[in-house]
Amino acid sequence: MDPRSGVSNGSGPGYEKEENNLSPEDLSEMLAAGTKEVHEKAENTQFVKDFLRGRIRKELFKLGAVALYHTYTAMEEEIERNKDHPHFAPLYFPAELHRHEALARDIEYFYGPEWKSQITCSEATQRYVDRIHQVGQEDPVLLVAHAYTRYMGDLSGGQVLRKVAQRALKLPPTGEGLEFYQFDAIHSAKAFKQLYRSRMNELDLDVETKKKLVEEAVKAFHFNMEVFEELEEIGKTIQEDVLDAGMSAHGEMGGDISKCPYYAAKMAASGGTAYFGQLVMAALRHPTGQVLFATWFAALAGLAAWYLM
Repeated sequence: MDPRSGVSNGSGPGYEKEENNLSPEDLSEMLAAGTKEVHEKAENTQFVKDFLRGRIRKELFKLGAVALYHTYTAMEEEIERNKDHPHFAPLYFPAELHRHEALARDIEYFYGPEWKSQITCSEATQRYVDRIHQVGQEDPVLLVAHAYTRYMGDLSGGQVLRKVAQRALKLPPTGEGLEFYQFDAIHSAKAFKQLYRSRMNELDLDVETKKKLVEEAVKAFHFNMEVFEELEEIGKTIQEDVLDAGMSAHGEMGGDISKCPYYAAKMAASGGTAYFGQLVMAALRHPTGQVLFATWFAALAGLAAWYLM
């Protein structure tokens, strides 16, 4: 079967390959081990701590979507440029995964039809975008690290949050404003992730190239953290009267890092469904807290992708 055919519905035979007998030399396992430390640092950024305290600024919600739009536009431009490259072609699933058009529709919903004239690419996002273009043009195999980090995270965490965000933001049930979370061509996220990881592990790469991919994944974490830090600084300039009341620092979250969206996603992936259900129910009792939860988990989930199904 051609790598780019027969996978649109997310339920065909091509999705059922299990990831048994993984070894430490498999790329997915190397990425998990190699990014563990930076992943923990990402969990402990001030942005994430503020996130846990429920300090919610609506403007940051929109700016986050803009940052994601620029990031995915750059990544998908380079993916298209390199779709026939032997080290990326098996991972080319545009119908299933590409997000920039969905993000454009979400931004139009929030900013209006003239949205293109109202948004700009921030400095931190531009550095991320520049790196993606650089690897796409100079060393395309490194796109694997960027694509896997982002897309597998979107499939792992974003799906839980669509309904939560819809309720918190009182968005239409038809999905306007939340199309980023919706993967219409994938019917089974778990099966698709298994397929994607197995395709990645089957790439004909030597050990040195795999190490380079781990290094690039670490860089992707750092670029994301820089965007979070930039948003944190922007948040400091927003007047307090535009803050929504979120979860108290001494409330149910209590600043406990184990309640972090990264952690919740990992718990769900490892079978901790009861824990995750409790966390979601807690969030549902704080409607305004759902806004930040829903928006930024989509971005944070990308950083947690190595630890998910």
